[in-house]
Amino acid sequence: MDAFIEVDRVEKVFDVRKRTGFLKRERRRVRAVDSISFTVARGEMVGYIGPNGAGKSTTIKMLTGILTPSAGRLRVAGIDPSRERTRLARRIGVVFGQRTTLWWDLPLIDSYRLAHRMYRIPDARYRENLDRCVELLELGALLDVPVRQLSLGQRMRGDIAAALLHDPEVLYLDEPTIGLDVVSKAKVRGFLKELNAGRGTTVLLTTHDLQDIEQLCSRVMVIDHGRLVYDGALAGLHEAGEGERTLVVDLERELPPVEAPACRVVRVEGPRQWLAFPAGQSAAPLVAYLAAEYPLVDLSVREPDIEAVIAKMYAEKAVS
Repeated sequence: MDAFIEVDRVEKVFDVRKRTGFLKRERRRVRAVDSISFTVARGEMVGYIGPNGAGKSTTIKMLTGILTPSAGRLRVAGIDPSRERTRLARRIGVVFGQRTTLWWDLPLIDSYRLAHRMYRIPDARYRENLDRCVELLELGALLDVPVRQLSLGQRMRGDIAAALLHDPEVLYLDEPTIGLDVVSKAKVRGFLKELNAGRGTTVLLTTHDLQDIEQLCSRVMVIDHGRLVYDGALAGLHEAGEGERTLVVDLERELPPVEAPACRVVRVEGPRQWLAFPAGQSAAPLVAYLAAEYPLVDLSVREPDIEAVIAKMYAEKAVS
């Protein structure tokens, strides 16, 4: 697969002025993004995560051309975003969770009609895309409602639809489920899965809701203090953070904590016991041992909590 997004040793430095006394200001330089490099293939859905102030939104703004890099090289579909922002705009869609592109006092449908004209979308294609978004995001009853009267979840679904009417090849999502209820989150996640699988749209997703990452992305990048500290498979993130998997074992009867190699019992409730073992270790040898030594009825494997894994990575990075 070809590299659709290319980021090569990109930096972004801001000059910040801070008041230090009466009529005195101190100037300092803040390195928001610090020499990061990565590529995203066409059709990938990649999670881009990190703590507040890590540089996620700054990266997205450079990829869209809103900000110009202080150093390094950026290309999206072979285009330099900061030099050809207008040309690139026709090929990308952007959703910032805390900002809207919709017209606040007008009905939702009017924002879509404006996008129709602004992007010069062919009439037939516009109607097809609009009908598809309205159906999958359940917007039918909202089209004639002024945007200011929409709930946050409704507005977010409306923003996602607006970003997709012109058939963008890549979609940048910055906190797309922030503040949404469980039902709205499920609708948005289901739509994004269908979009990526059905149309091959490249998606770069930044979020603090790690369930978004677990349900949507097979690859994840972790940024901290402007530096890329992890780039790989979601499963490998658990190993990088030295996470633990949990084997939940149901026995025929209540027994003392089981004794098995390379694991530890973390909880016992009647005949059910919870055994923790390293995330990088296969569960098969442990299961085989338990089946041979104990009256086993049922079992299940639970993956480590990704939020705890990332928190541990941040803590270790801060100590080092």
